[in-house]
Amino acid sequence: MKLSSRLRLSFGSTVSAIGLVITTPALAQVEPAASTSVQGQLDAAMALIREQSRRIDSQAAEIAALRARLDANGVPPVAGARTANGGSPTSVGATAAPVAPNRTSPAAGALAQQSSITPLERVGQAPEDSDRPLEIAVLDSQGSVVSRKGQLTGEVQFDYARSDRSRAVFRGIELIESILVGVFDINESRQDVLTASGSLRYGLTKRLEVGVRVPYVYRSDTSIVTPIAGSTNDDAAATIDSSVKGNGIGDIEVSARYQIRDGKNGSPYLIANLQGILPTGRDPFSIPRDSLGRATAAATGSGFYGIAPSITAILPSDPVVLFGTLGYTFNLGKAVNTRLPPVIISYVDPGDSISLSAGIGIAFNQRATLNIGYAHSWAFGTKTRTRLIDPTPEWPGERQTTSRQLQIGRLLFGVTYRVSDRASLNWSVEAGATEDATDVRTSLRIPLVLLSGG
Repeated sequence: MKLSSRLRLSFGSTVSAIGLVITTPALAQVEPAASTSVQGQLDAAMALIREQSRRIDSQAAEIAALRARLDANGVPPVAGARTANGGSPTSVGATAAPVAPNRTSPAAGALAQQSSITPLERVGQAPEDSDRPLEIAVLDSQGSVVSRKGQLTGEVQFDYARSDRSRAVFRGIELIESILVGVFDINESRQDVLTASGSLRYGLTKRLEVGVRVPYVYRSDTSIVTPIAGSTNDDAAATIDSSVKGNGIGDIEVSARYQIRDGKNGSPYLIANLQGILPTGRDPFSIPRDSLGRATAAATGSGFYGIAPSITAILPSDPVVLFGTLGYTFNLGKAVNTRLPPVIISYVDPGDSISLSAGIGIAFNQRATLNIGYAHSWAFGTKTRTRLIDPTPEWPGERQTTSRQLQIGRLLFGVTYRVSDRASLNWSVEAGATEDATDVRTSLRIPLVLLSGG
């Protein structure tokens, strides 16, 4: 029994030893096999990433080609349109649709997620949320691109203008420097003008627009001429205080606008404007006057025909818009035959003027825009022919005089707010920057699309 037990113990130990020797190499062989499996999965994941990257690059190239075709043909992008092979929408600001990531590949999923949040947008142009044209508040009716064919736009406008001037006038003799003998007058004049107007603009073609504007004017003029105390024998009697008011239809304006350039490929919009002024308001030379020639009512119109061609440039460059205008106004003279003792004014030719304005618009978002700019007009002298009511040997006939030229500078400030795809609010303020300019003018315009074009 003892020998058998020893034999069994020896045999068992030998078998265990042999098993240990056999098991140890087997375990050593498992590690290379597992390493080979992980390397294969990594190679497969990298291959999948390369394939998805290739597909994304291919779709991006297709989107770029479609956008180039849309820009060349002038066709607006269609929301939701897809490429021939199931690509992404071609609207501005759309992103390339990523290939569905492999659930078993975290690296591929991360790459697809990164590509899905990177928008492919056109440089220098903000995504449009409506088809409303650009509008510049401080440029009045010339501050937008031309309406589409068949589109009818109505506009209500309210204006207030204030002018307040004080001048000292000397009539006498200057003996030596700073010693004056004569009469000193202080001339104070104030003018308030309220205007409410309605206008219509209609697109005849995709480039040509016509319009008409009819204003209603309320005007109040106050003038005080007072001699400085001691310069006359009767200062109180010499003081002249006059105040007149008037209201009625103002001068009707008709216009035509042609869009020369469409603002594609980074170029500006160019619009040619032609405006005609019809003297439908109360003529300042035909209003009633007293025996001294002083007006007893205020005029509501200029009394002269005018033609004003101009050109407007608007350059969108996200997030700002640069704009500028250059124009010339022709005023047509006429015979007036107005009696202003001691003369009769027989003919008046208002001076023409050249105007220039420029500025910048800053977009805060898709609805609100701030406009800042400067405008300057150079008005040439008005020619007037007069004759004395009682001619003298020194002045037996008609004389012609020319008034001084005017420099009218204005600082511009405006805000545009797009209420909806059909309506917007434009508020602007002009502050006089030169002596000849109106002190302040503020305007509120409310354009509304009544009919949408094709």
